[in-house]
Amino acid sequence: MNKIKVMKKLADIEKILGKELPIVYKKFLSEEVGEKEAYEIRNTRGDLVYIYNYHDVIERNKTYTIQDVEPNYFLIGQDGDIGYFIYLDDKNDKIYSLDLGAIGSLDMDEEAKDIYNLRA
Repeated sequence: MNKIKVMKKLADIEKILGKELPIVYKKFLSEEVGEKEAYEIRNTRGDLVYIYNYHDVIERNKTYTIQDVEPNYFLIGQDGDIGYFIYLDDKNDKIYSLDLGAIGSLDMDEEAKDIYNLRA
């Protein structure tokens, strides 16, 4: 796994978004997810959460039109219909979740203080 390549790709994503990604999230992607096609973690409820790699994360946000409805949130993973998000505007590393069909109509639920603590 090439951490430098992943960090460069994440910097490109930040340029596309016009916002910085949380440092802990970038560390997790560069050190744990890397180039893997599929990366799953078991959350504290015992559910498997698929964490998107840098190849897929922009496409997934476009597919679900996340920034059109919730421009300060960024979809980073999924468990069925439940999306997992980071908040882009206040330098926090918290992970949030919400049913993807309810984006824009309900408040996000706080899941963990960061992506490492999302794991069981």
